[in-house]
Amino acid sequence: MSLVIALRSLTIFIVLSLYIGTVNIQHMFFEPISAQGDTNTSYNTTNSGSTQNNISLITNVLAKNIENRIQKAGAILEITSKLPQVRDVPYAHLLDQTLNTLHGIPQNADIEKRQLVKNILSSNNDLYEIFLLMPNGNMYFLEPYSIQKTLSLNNYAFRDYFQGAINTNDTYLGNVHNTAAASGVRTAKIAVPVYSLKDNSTIVGVWASSIDFNVLNKELQSLNLTSLGDSTRIVYVDSKGQKIADSNISKSTFPESFSNLKGFRAAVGGQTGLTIDTVNNTKTLVGYQPVKAFHNTWVVLLMQSSPPV
Repeated sequence: MSLVIALRSLTIFIVLSLYIGTVNIQHMFFEPISAQGDTNTSYNTTNSGSTQNNISLITNVLAKNIENRIQKAGAILEITSKLPQVRDVPYAHLLDQTLNTLHGIPQNADIEKRQLVKNILSSNNDLYEIFLLMPNGNMYFLEPYSIQKTLSLNNYAFRDYFQGAINTNDTYLGNVHNTAAASGVRTAKIAVPVYSLKDNSTIVGVWASSIDFNVLNKELQSLNLTSLGDSTRIVYVDSKGQKIADSNISKSTFPESFSNLKGFRAAVGGQTGLTIDTVNNTKTLVGYQPVKAFHNTWVVLLMQSSPPV
């Protein structure tokens, strides 16, 4: 079986496995169910129970959706990190000459790894780059090479995803940061420790990938939220409250923090529910749901500043 066919089969298996129990977002929106989690305060008498039920449903479905997508990406990284061509770094010696100029090994070195990454990315829209870091945090290679050659950093040992994978010896989901590539876009990484072929216990690198926030933004912006009111807004945030994706297209490219919201703090603590908070000096109903994946907790927040009458 060729590597391409094997990777496609792997992806299909993972997708089908994670699809079990997953709800279709568009089909399930706005169908009344019992509220999930405690409503710790009432917004006002005009805010119907069905609206609160819908908010709880939406945050739950979105949290499950993004959790499954993260799990799928992590599973692909975990399985491919065990391939012999990933666990071997035969061109590491080239970094003495190329790290400061090419920010990794040359484009024509370790072609097998680069082709593997191309195959993975071609069938996974949530990821837009994959790279391997050396145990000291130096960049070994990044694919696409067009991004590698624009990097402004050579060592990533300070990044949370690198430290998380090393310290836990496990797959780790990082938080939001600006990429070191020329684009400077905001992203987050999933990272997996890679072990030596010789003893299966010595870490020879960290295999990581970047999550494409554009895909998440477009998904949120495609949702029909009009039945909840024109002021309804949904955001995904990381465990520090930094925005990942936004249903408001005019705000989606700007960094924002939601760390001061009561709903965010409750969700990071593992709680689900609704609360009243102040957002941009406006009294707002906030639905919140945690997204737990790979030693981290992200959060889905649904904010409704002017409830339907």
